[in-house]
Amino acid sequence: MSAVLVVHGGAWSIPDEMAPASVSGVKAAARHGSSVLKSGGSALDAVEAAVRALEDNPTFNAGYGATLNIDGEVELDAIIMDGRTLASGAVSCVKNIANPVSLARAVMEKTSHIMLTGKGANQFAESIGINAIPTDKLVTEYEKKEWEKAHDTVGAVAVDCAGNVACATSTGGIRNKMVGRVGDSPVIGRAIKISYFCFGAVSCTGHGESILKVTLARLILSHVEQGKSVADASRLSLQYMGDRVQGAGGTIVVSPSGQWAATFTTERMAWAAAADGVLWFGINPEERLNEKLSQ
Repeated sequence: MSAVLVVHGGAWSIPDEMAPASVSGVKAAARHGSSVLKSGGSALDAVEAAVRALEDNPTFNAGYGATLNIDGEVELDAIIMDGRTLASGAVSCVKNIANPVSLARAVMEKTSHIMLTGKGANQFAESIGINAIPTDKLVTEYEKKEWEKAHDTVGAVAVDCAGNVACATSTGGIRNKMVGRVGDSPVIGRAIKISYFCFGAVSCTGHGESILKVTLARLILSHVEQGKSVADASRLSLQYMGDRVQGAGGTIVVSPSGQWAATFTTERMAWAAAADGVLWFGINPEERLNEKLSQ
Protein backbone atom coordinates (compact mmCIF):
# COMPACT_ATOMS: atom_id res chain seq x y z
CA MET A 1 0.00 0.00 0.00
CA SER A 2 0.99 3.64 -0.42
CA ALA A 3 2.29 5.55 2.58
CA VAL A 4 0.50 8.75 3.65
CA LEU A 5 1.54 11.58 5.96
CA VAL A 6 -0.55 14.57 7.10
CA VAL A 7 0.61 17.54 9.18
CA HIS A 8 -1.00 20.61 10.72
CA GLY A 9 0.49 23.84 12.00
CA GLY A 10 -2.34 24.76 14.38
CA ALA A 11 -5.98 25.80 14.09
CA TRP A 12 -6.50 29.46 15.01
CA SER A 13 -7.09 32.90 13.52
CA ILE A 14 -3.87 32.96 11.53
CA PRO A 15 -3.24 36.58 10.45
CA ASP A 16 -2.74 37.33 6.77
CA GLU A 17 0.90 38.28 7.30
CA MET A 18 1.64 34.81 8.73
CA ALA A 19 -0.39 32.80 6.21
CA PRO A 20 2.32 32.33 3.52
CA ALA A 21 4.94 31.20 6.06
CA SER A 22 2.41 28.87 7.70
CA VAL A 23 1.53 27.17 4.42
CA SER A 24 5.18 26.98 3.36
CA GLY A 25 6.10 25.50 6.74
CA VAL A 26 3.53 22.70 6.71
CA LYS A 27 4.38 21.84 3.10
CA ALA A 28 8.07 21.57 3.99
CA ALA A 29 7.29 19.41 7.02
CA ALA A 30 5.05 17.12 4.96
CA ARG A 31 7.75 16.72 2.32
CA HIS A 32 10.31 15.96 5.03
CA GLY A 33 8.14 13.34 6.72
CA SER A 34 7.16 11.84 3.39
CA SER A 35 10.82 11.44 2.41
CA VAL A 36 11.32 9.34 5.54
CA LEU A 37 8.46 7.05 4.49
CA LYS A 38 9.73 6.89 0.91
CA SER A 39 13.16 5.76 2.10
CA GLY A 40 11.59 2.90 4.06
CA GLY A 41 11.21 4.59 7.44
CA SER A 42 8.36 3.72 9.76
CA ALA A 43 5.28 5.85 10.40
CA LEU A 44 6.75 6.58 13.83
CA ASP A 45 10.00 7.87 12.30
CA ALA A 46 8.03 9.97 9.83
CA VAL A 47 5.78 11.75 12.33
CA GLU A 48 8.76 12.52 14.57
CA ALA A 49 10.69 13.96 11.63
CA ALA A 50 7.73 16.04 10.46
CA VAL A 51 7.02 17.45 13.92
CA ARG A 52 10.71 18.22 14.48
CA ALA A 53 10.62 20.26 11.26
CA LEU A 54 7.66 22.21 12.62
CA GLU A 55 9.33 22.66 16.02
CA ASP A 56 12.40 24.09 14.27
CA ASN A 57 10.30 26.56 12.29
CA PRO A 58 9.74 29.84 14.22
CA THR A 59 6.36 30.31 12.51
CA PHE A 60 4.79 27.68 14.75
CA ASN A 61 4.10 27.43 18.48
CA ALA A 62 6.37 24.48 19.24
CA GLY A 63 10.07 24.35 20.07
CA TYR A 64 11.69 27.43 18.56
CA GLY A 65 9.04 30.14 18.44
CA ALA A 66 6.94 28.69 21.29
CA THR A 67 4.71 30.88 23.41
CA LEU A 68 5.66 32.31 26.80
CA ASN A 69 3.84 31.67 30.06
CA ILE A 70 2.82 34.40 32.50
CA ASP A 71 6.38 34.50 33.88
CA GLY A 72 7.93 34.83 30.44
CA GLU A 73 9.20 31.23 30.41
CA VAL A 74 8.92 28.53 27.75
CA GLU A 75 7.06 25.41 28.93
CA LEU A 76 6.48 22.73 26.30
CA ASP A 77 4.23 19.68 25.90
CA ALA A 78 4.61 16.85 23.37
CA ILE A 79 3.45 13.29 22.75
CA ILE A 80 4.12 10.51 20.25
CA MET A 81 2.30 7.20 19.77
CA ASP A 82 3.00 4.02 17.79
CA GLY A 83 -0.05 2.25 16.37
CA ARG A 84 1.76 -1.07 15.93
CA THR A 85 2.33 -1.56 19.67
CA LEU A 86 0.20 1.22 21.24
CA ALA A 87 3.41 2.42 22.91
CA SER A 88 3.40 6.11 23.77
CA GLY A 89 5.64 8.72 25.34
CA ALA A 90 4.87 12.25 26.49
CA VAL A 91 6.36 15.24 28.25
CA SER A 92 4.58 18.21 29.80
CA CYS A 93 5.76 21.51 31.23
CA VAL A 94 9.28 20.71 30.07
CA LYS A 95 11.43 23.82 29.91
CA ASN A 96 13.64 24.97 27.08
CA ILE A 97 13.93 21.80 25.00
CA ALA A 98 14.25 22.53 21.28
CA ASN A 99 12.59 19.29 20.11
CA PRO A 100 10.23 18.00 22.80
CA VAL A 101 8.73 15.41 20.41
CA SER A 102 12.07 13.57 20.42
CA LEU A 103 12.20 13.73 24.20
CA ALA A 104 8.69 12.24 24.25
CA ARG A 105 9.90 9.39 22.03
CA ALA A 106 12.79 8.81 24.42
CA VAL A 107 10.31 8.53 27.31
CA MET A 108 8.48 5.88 25.27
CA GLU A 109 11.58 3.91 24.33
CA LYS A 110 13.92 4.38 27.30
CA THR A 111 11.64 4.36 30.35
CA SER A 112 8.78 2.25 31.68
CA HIS A 113 6.57 5.36 31.89
CA ILE A 114 4.27 7.15 29.47
CA MET A 115 4.58 10.77 30.69
CA LEU A 116 7.21 12.81 32.49
CA THR A 117 6.52 16.38 33.57
CA GLY A 118 8.33 19.52 34.63
CA LYS A 119 11.61 19.15 36.48
CA GLY A 120 11.60 15.36 36.12
CA ALA A 121 11.28 15.60 32.35
CA ASN A 122 14.19 18.03 32.17
CA GLN A 123 16.31 15.82 34.44
CA PHE A 124 15.58 12.85 32.18
CA ALA A 125 16.51 14.92 29.12
CA GLU A 126 19.84 15.83 30.70
CA SER A 127 20.49 12.18 31.64
CA ILE A 128 20.25 11.08 28.00
CA GLY A 129 22.26 13.97 26.63
CA ILE A 130 19.48 16.36 25.55
CA ASN A 131 20.51 19.76 26.87
CA ALA A 132 18.21 22.63 27.72
CA ILE A 133 18.37 25.69 25.45
CA PRO A 134 18.40 29.20 27.00
CA THR A 135 15.00 30.88 26.77
CA ASP A 136 16.32 33.67 24.55
CA LYS A 137 17.43 31.06 21.99
CA LEU A 138 13.88 29.69 21.66
CA VAL A 139 11.85 32.90 21.82
CA THR A 140 11.48 34.95 18.65
CA GLU A 141 11.07 38.72 18.54
CA TYR A 142 7.57 38.14 17.15
CA GLU A 143 6.67 36.03 20.18
CA LYS A 144 7.91 38.70 22.56
CA LYS A 145 5.67 41.26 20.86
CA GLU A 146 2.64 38.95 20.58
CA TRP A 147 2.85 37.59 24.14
CA GLU A 148 -0.80 38.28 24.94
CA LYS A 149 -2.39 36.82 21.79
CA ALA A 150 -3.53 33.30 20.82
CA HIS A 151 -1.38 30.74 19.05
CA ASP A 152 -1.47 26.97 18.63
CA THR A 153 -0.14 23.45 18.28
CA VAL A 154 1.58 21.34 15.58
CA GLY A 155 1.06 17.69 14.78
CA ALA A 156 1.49 14.83 12.32
CA VAL A 157 -0.15 11.50 11.52
CA ALA A 158 1.13 8.84 9.14
CA VAL A 159 0.62 5.35 7.81
CA ASP A 160 3.61 3.50 6.36
CA CYS A 161 3.79 0.92 3.59
CA ALA A 162 3.23 -1.88 6.12
CA GLY A 163 -0.07 -0.34 7.21
CA ASN A 164 1.22 0.80 10.61
CA VAL A 165 0.01 4.20 11.84
CA ALA A 166 1.59 6.73 14.20
CA CYS A 167 0.87 10.24 15.46
CA ALA A 168 2.66 13.05 17.27
CA THR A 169 1.76 16.47 18.66
CA SER A 170 3.88 19.30 20.10
CA THR A 171 3.05 22.71 21.53
CA GLY A 172 4.15 25.66 23.60
CA GLY A 173 0.58 25.98 24.89
CA ILE A 174 -1.43 29.16 25.35
CA ARG A 175 0.28 32.55 25.48
CA ASN A 176 0.41 34.05 28.96
CA LYS A 177 -0.76 30.76 30.50
CA MET A 178 -0.36 30.08 34.21
CA VAL A 179 2.90 28.41 35.16
CA GLY A 180 2.37 24.65 35.13
CA ARG A 181 -0.66 24.71 32.84
CA VAL A 182 -0.99 21.52 30.78
CA GLY A 183 -3.48 21.40 27.92
CA ASP A 184 -4.68 18.53 25.77
CA SER A 185 -1.52 18.02 23.73
CA PRO A 186 0.35 15.42 25.83
CA VAL A 187 -2.77 13.42 26.78
CA ILE A 188 -3.76 10.20 24.98
CA GLY A 189 -7.35 10.35 23.74
CA ARG A 190 -7.42 14.14 23.80
CA ALA A 191 -4.86 15.54 21.36
CA ILE A 192 -3.79 12.23 19.87
CA LYS A 193 -5.25 8.75 19.75
CA ILE A 194 -4.79 5.40 18.06
CA SER A 195 -7.67 3.00 18.66
CA TYR A 196 -7.02 -0.45 20.14
CA PHE A 197 -8.09 -2.21 16.94
CA CYS A 198 -6.19 0.40 14.91
CA PHE A 199 -8.97 2.16 13.03
CA GLY A 200 -6.69 5.16 12.62
CA ALA A 201 -4.45 7.85 14.12
CA VAL A 202 -5.49 11.38 15.08
CA SER A 203 -3.78 14.64 16.02
CA CYS A 204 -5.92 17.52 17.31
CA THR A 205 -5.39 21.25 17.67
CA GLY A 206 -7.41 24.17 19.00
CA HIS A 207 -8.70 25.19 22.43
CA GLY A 208 -7.01 22.66 24.70
CA GLU A 209 -9.48 22.78 27.56
CA SER A 210 -12.40 22.15 25.16
CA ILE A 211 -10.54 19.25 23.52
CA LEU A 212 -9.90 17.74 26.96
CA LYS A 213 -13.56 18.00 27.96
CA VAL A 214 -14.88 16.04 24.98
CA THR A 215 -11.80 13.76 24.52
CA LEU A 216 -11.81 14.82 20.89
CA ALA A 217 -9.35 12.32 19.40
CA ARG A 218 -11.13 9.41 21.11
CA LEU A 219 -14.48 10.72 19.88
CA ILE A 220 -13.29 10.85 16.27
CA LEU A 221 -12.05 7.28 16.28
CA SER A 222 -15.23 6.05 17.96
CA HIS A 223 -17.14 7.39 14.94
CA VAL A 224 -14.67 5.69 12.59
CA GLU A 225 -15.17 2.41 14.46
CA GLN A 226 -18.90 2.78 13.84
CA GLY A 227 -18.32 3.01 10.09
CA LYS A 228 -17.98 6.73 9.46
CA SER A 229 -15.32 8.00 7.06
CA VAL A 230 -12.40 9.83 8.68
CA ALA A 231 -13.69 13.10 7.18
CA ASP A 232 -17.23 12.62 8.51
CA ALA A 233 -15.94 11.47 11.89
CA SER A 234 -13.81 14.60 12.19
CA ARG A 235 -16.63 16.91 11.12
CA LEU A 236 -19.17 15.37 13.52
CA SER A 237 -16.75 15.43 16.45
CA LEU A 238 -15.73 19.05 15.93
CA GLN A 239 -19.38 20.01 15.57
CA TYR A 240 -20.16 18.26 18.86
CA MET A 241 -17.31 20.09 20.62
CA GLY A 242 -18.67 23.40 19.34
CA ASP A 243 -22.23 22.61 20.40
CA ARG A 244 -21.39 21.07 23.77
CA VAL A 245 -18.59 23.28 25.12
CA GLN A 246 -18.43 26.10 22.53
CA GLY A 247 -14.90 25.12 21.54
CA ALA A 248 -13.27 25.35 18.12
CA GLY A 249 -10.37 23.39 16.74
CA GLY A 250 -8.98 21.20 14.01
CA THR A 251 -7.94 17.60 13.38
CA ILE A 252 -5.85 15.50 11.03
CA VAL A 253 -6.65 11.80 10.71
CA VAL A 254 -5.24 8.86 8.77
CA SER A 255 -6.50 5.27 8.57
CA PRO A 256 -4.44 2.09 8.03
CA SER A 257 -5.86 1.94 4.49
CA GLY A 258 -4.49 5.42 3.68
CA GLN A 259 -7.76 7.34 3.98
CA TRP A 260 -7.01 10.81 5.40
CA ALA A 261 -8.68 14.09 6.36
CA ALA A 262 -7.77 17.59 7.56
CA THR A 263 -10.76 19.36 9.13
CA PHE A 264 -11.21 22.51 11.23
CA THR A 265 -13.84 24.85 12.67
CA THR A 266 -11.50 27.75 13.44
CA GLU A 267 -10.96 30.63 11.05
CA ARG A 268 -7.90 28.95 9.56
CA MET A 269 -5.64 25.90 9.90
CA ALA A 270 -2.44 25.35 7.92
CA TRP A 271 -2.19 21.72 6.83
CA ALA A 272 -0.49 19.55 4.24
CA ALA A 273 -0.76 15.92 3.19
CA ALA A 274 1.62 13.78 1.14
CA ALA A 275 -0.19 10.91 -0.60
CA ASP A 276 0.30 9.00 -3.87
CA GLY A 277 2.93 11.39 -5.19
CA VAL A 278 0.78 14.47 -4.59
CA LEU A 279 1.21 17.19 -1.97
CA TRP A 280 -2.18 18.51 -0.84
CA PHE A 281 -2.36 21.66 1.27
CA GLY A 282 -4.54 24.51 2.46
CA ILE A 283 -5.18 27.10 5.14
CA ASN A 284 -8.69 28.49 4.52
CA PRO A 285 -12.02 26.65 4.89
CA GLU A 286 -12.77 24.30 1.97
CA GLU A 287 -9.36 25.08 0.43
CA ARG A 288 -7.69 22.01 -1.11
CA LEU A 289 -4.73 22.85 -3.32
CA ASN A 290 -2.18 20.41 -4.70
CA GLU A 291 1.11 20.06 -6.50
CA LYS A 292 3.47 17.24 -7.38
CA LEU A 293 5.27 15.91 -4.34
CA SER A 294 8.53 15.66 -6.26
CA GLN A 295 8.74 19.45 -6.73
